[in-house]
Amino acid sequence: AAAAATTTLPGLRRLWRGGGSGAAACFPLGRALLAVRGAEAAIFLQGLLTNDVTRLVAGDGASAAAALPRALYAHALNVQGRCLYDLILYRLHESPEEEPHILLECDSGVLDAIQKHLKLYKIRRKVNIAPCLDLSLWAVIPGEQAGDISSSLAKCADQAPILTPDPRTEVMGWRLITKKGANLSEIIPGSHLGNIQDYHRHRYKQGIPEGVKDLPPGVALPLESNLAYMNGISFTKGCYIGQELTARTHHMGVIRKRLLPIRFSAPLPKDSVPEGADILTESGKSAGKFRAGGGELGLALLRLANINEPLCLNIAGEKVKLTANKPEWWPKTASK
Repeated sequence: AAAAATTTLPGLRRLWRGGGSGAAACFPLGRALLAVRGAEAAIFLQGLLTNDVTRLVAGDGASAAAALPRALYAHALNVQGRCLYDLILYRLHESPEEEPHILLECDSGVLDAIQKHLKLYKIRRKVNIAPCLDLSLWAVIPGEQAGDISSSLAKCADQAPILTPDPRTEVMGWRLITKKGANLSEIIPGSHLGNIQDYHRHRYKQGIPEGVKDLPPGVALPLESNLAYMNGISFTKGCYIGQELTARTHHMGVIRKRLLPIRFSAPLPKDSVPEGADILTESGKSAGKFRAGGGELGLALLRLANINEPLCLNIAGEKVKLTANKPEWWPKTASK
């Protein structure tokens, strides 16, 4: 287990710009973890997810074990190519020789649905699927004074089998999986428990969707949801459910709408905006749809042609102004 925790430590020594002052903040995430293990676990998931899951179980040559990533981001799509579930996959096995043991992080509200979805396609594969009720999941956002935590982490590897950079983008810090009831201050000395609302504010500010509110099942399209920007898709792997539309959209190269961070001119009253509410230009033309938010921040699916215009949302007959922006972490070539 010590090796599991320390494989990604070089990245932990880098300070993350924009994390605020002080040491790392640890946010308890209300997301569920599901274990998929067995000889055919990776091949099974490969046919269901957008990313190349075989990267979690196979490396090249003598450095194979070192080359295995600890985490991958992916979506499970329906046959029409729309997002069903956003997932982060974690590798628990240590080398390509071991039996694959993969954890799936998902929205806790769809845990039962994901289990049914997986079991529907499992057929006769040698795969065991079970929820991990003995583990806790945390987001770790380092502050400006976050130090080198490698020495203490190695001592606590039995409490924290996984600590890895978030695979979506470095601005999201790290993902930490601990045994239930583990002592966080021992695992990451000087860290403090963060308010989950601050975690969501950080996500909205960076334009990172997470869960069914941000990515409505059967509605959200993966490329409009910036899946390629968040390292969540392979365009070279074999077939998977929903691949056809996604591959066609990618090869056409035109994505007219994207999920973007938005900022309102005043904080929104809680739960005041209906999901999918229309966002309008000054002339009243539709520019996109509101997805989720809190306070003055949120996410919206917007036409890229309209994002530099004054925009507004109608809430109970009143127009609330908002602005949108392209996140700094997006690839610099992200002009389309």
